[in-house]
Amino acid sequence: MSETEKKKILLIATGGTIASAQGGEGLSPAVKPEELLDAVPGIREICNPHAVQILNIDSTNLQPENWVQMVRVIRESYDGYDGFVITHGTDTMAYTASALSYLIQNADKPIVLTGSQKPIGYGITDAGKNLTDSFTLACEKDMAGVYLVFDGKAIFGTRARKVKSKSYDAFESVNHPPAALIYDGRVVRYFSEEVRPGGPVFCEEVRPSVFLLKLIPGMNPDVLEYVGARYDVIVIESYGVGGVPFVDRRNFLTEVERLADQGKIVVVATQALFEGSDMSVYEVGRRAMSFPTLLQSCDMTVESVVTKMMWLLGQTQDREEIRKRFYEPVNRDLYPMLRGSKG
Repeated sequence: MSETEKKKILLIATGGTIASAQGGEGLSPAVKPEELLDAVPGIREICNPHAVQILNIDSTNLQPENWVQMVRVIRESYDGYDGFVITHGTDTMAYTASALSYLIQNADKPIVLTGSQKPIGYGITDAGKNLTDSFTLACEKDMAGVYLVFDGKAIFGTRARKVKSKSYDAFESVNHPPAALIYDGRVVRYFSEEVRPGGPVFCEEVRPSVFLLKLIPGMNPDVLEYVGARYDVIVIESYGVGGVPFVDRRNFLTEVERLADQGKIVVVATQALFEGSDMSVYEVGRRAMSFPTLLQSCDMTVESVVTKMMWLLGQTQDREEIRKRFYEPVNRDLYPMLRGSKG
């Protein structure tokens, strides 16, 4: 393939394990993006890569403001490239993949996030494969939208979840099949994205006034009073298909009602990884759904629930508008038929 035939792909480096090296206090990002490309020479055979470093941090330290940085770089570079690959730490990559799916909509080019469980400089590492697969996907004809690529799978950005802390197959596609598989330099696609006329829509407004509370037996409901005074949206990771405890002195419904009176939004999600919520099944769910500002996650991942709310809060302060738009599917985050009675 001649240089003029090769697609032009921008590598956006943010740090993470893939770019880490051993230091006095453990692994920390140190490798430059040009070194990542030099370590995998096959990338230059399939495309014409360029690189920019916008961050060099452990993804544990990555914040919503950094998502806006990524959006800004992609927006400013959009017309000059055929696709984008973002190298990122694995720990919060699913949050970033979800966030970018809301902040960059109707993209007609691929935006691919990837990383690795072992640094690029290790003798045995998954970094080379994940980088090669990501550039391969970024060069695929008619590929569009945000994806997370890891261990040969391309996962829609709103459906990715890290499920293993050390193994190479660290990510799963939750409640939706993968978008594609990548192996031996080939992409086997299961879905084709339809891009609407008008081009991509970029958003640089995020309001991270969202709190995630993992429910456990014995938790006192007064924690909601404390959290509600500091956040606009409270996401409760409940059990099973979703519900809110209401018996004896640990009656969470009383606190949920107070939050509703204050105009706060409560979203009930589930700690179960697959199959989502359905609060119409049990009394603990139906009682909670009687409050007008309480929503349920349905088949969305927790990462998508959190980042979608941060995005919506950046667009409007109208609680009814937020409630309505929360149930509108964006980039495959939600099956319309699973929206529930509150949709």
